[in-house]
Amino acid sequence: MADTQQHAELQASIDIDATPAQVWALVTDVPRMASWSPQVVRSKVKGGVVEKGATFSNLNRQGLLFWPTGAKVVRFEPHRDFAFKVRENNTIWSFELADNGAGGTTLTQRREVPEGISRLSLALTKVVLGGVEPFTRRLEQGMQETLAKVKAEAEGA
Repeated sequence: MADTQQHAELQASIDIDATPAQVWALVTDVPRMASWSPQVVRSKVKGGVVEKGATFSNLNRQGLLFWPTGAKVVRFEPHRDFAFKVRENNTIWSFELADNGAGGTTLTQRREVPEGISRLSLALTKVVLGGVEPFTRRLEQGMQETLAKVKAEAEGA
């Protein structure tokens, strides 16, 4: 696989019938991410307060495999942009919120790779997690699932 594909930014969006403030309250509730993301088992914010510079730990899962990661909030613009950088692989996961002009919010989730993905993470993905391409497909599917679950919660479904 070409290096550019290994380091591709991933993106998914959904329209939600809720205000940016309502959606913001959900996506910045880091411990609740486990209820939406198919990969996250649990998250714990050090000190309990989510703000720029806050750190948190995650336990992730794929099948019978579990692995921990650590992250730091790198962008925190209320009702607009929330992003955290994962220490182990250099990726930045973000949620961008925009008023969709119809009284709701367009929520976009991204996996950003401004520094690329660490060599160690790519090697472990190839050897332990079934390969970069299949793992990337699972991440993309997981993003869609996460956004759908956030939408359902925000809309009270």
